[in-house]
Amino acid sequence: MTENVIDIQNLSRRFGKKQALSNVSLSVPEGCVFGLVGENGAGKTTLLKHVLGFLKPQLGRVRVFGTDPVLDPPGVLGRIGHLSENRDLPTWMSIGELFEFTRAFYPKWDPVYAEELRIMFELTLNQKVTTLSRGQLARAGLLLALAHRPPLLVLDEPSSGLDPVVRKDILDAIIRTVVDEGRTVIFSSHLLDEVQRVSDRIAILDQGRILLSSPLDEVLVSHYQLTVRFQEPQPFFPQLTGALLWSGSGREWKIVCNGQKQELEEELKNKGGEILEQNAPTLEEIFVARMKSVERPSTNV
Repeated sequence: MTENVIDIQNLSRRFGKKQALSNVSLSVPEGCVFGLVGENGAGKTTLLKHVLGFLKPQLGRVRVFGTDPVLDPPGVLGRIGHLSENRDLPTWMSIGELFEFTRAFYPKWDPVYAEELRIMFELTLNQKVTTLSRGQLARAGLLLALAHRPPLLVLDEPSSGLDPVVRKDILDAIIRTVVDEGRTVIFSSHLLDEVQRVSDRIAILDQGRILLSSPLDEVLVSHYQLTVRFQEPQPFFPQLTGALLWSGSGREWKIVCNGQKQELEEELKNKGGEILEQNAPTLEEIFVARMKSVERPSTNV
């Protein structure tokens, strides 16, 4: 049986009047790439800080490798590679000095692997951190996260603000480390196409709550996009079972739906509508539909 590297149960966290996390439960199996998606302020970074032990749960519990990361920081952090969104590396060091500094904290640091990554990421040892571009900082941060071969990677917006070439380098490195060595990855991102490309499982966060948490394949299969036409022009789209989001006007509309296809088809027929085309929506289209449906409490989801 596959073990859960991360197990979070009923986690809640408040900062003043803001409810950052509300009754969040999720598990990350070993060898899985788990993508966290949500709008800014949804709670993604706060959740990752609990995984790292940087924040103590106010309610609920967090276990990483079966251990409370707050009670045993060395035992947990020593097995995690972390890349923060801020890329907060010491600016007075060179890349070479940064290697030696970081290596001292990790007995399992692999200098051969670190050099391989340095070459792949096109970094030079005498470069000062203060001179690095945003893309170079991201590469350097990911190198430090990977070089001690941790069983768990925790990445907060690893591709944020980067050009497509750098994003591809980072995604390729993440995929390689999982495929080659069976590591586990949990990462947050607002780039839904990248989440869809690399993730095995996803969770959608909204205002600190989990809207959806499932294997990615199940999410994609359970949603569908229809183009429908009505016999008569519609002033607004009629409420249909499973319809999350709709666009269009008059007789022809497009809808993103979740399950319950038979019921939807029957209701559509009763309202004088027919299905012209069915497509598979992308994760981004599903995410937008889910977020829009939250704004309409009366919608069937």
